[in-house]
Amino acid sequence: MGRSYGKCFDPNGARYGIPTFPWRMAPDGMVTRRQLRARGLRPGGQPIAGQVLRPRYRRGPLVAYLYRLDCAKPVRPMTPAKRAALAKANLARRTCPQCRTDAGYVIPASLGTCVPCAYPDSP
Repeated sequence: MGRSYGKCFDPNGARYGIPTFPWRMAPDGMVTRRQLRARGLRPGGQPIAGQVLRPRYRRGPLVAYLYRLDCAKPVRPMTPAKRAALAKANLARRTCPQCRTDAGYVIPASLGTCVPCAYPDSP
């Protein structure tokens, strides 16, 4: 194990307060939120069980928190009301505030309006 990975290896939590492992070296039974979601699970209110660190040279390390797989709960199913609320929110993101039409894409925050309204003189 290299010197940079040695700084990230703290299975007892003496240095960082929680068990810490180098990137891609998490123990079995501990996974990240993304890995839980890929399995159709969620943390379910459990506390963070550990973290993995990936050292970087010019900035602070990348951190991913770990959760226990045996304490994870299944993802809650999508309800019709939640589905309708998401559809309404996505429609609002696609609606141009200037011409009030559905642009068919998410309006970029940098423009604030649809492309034809932002650049009316372009061909």
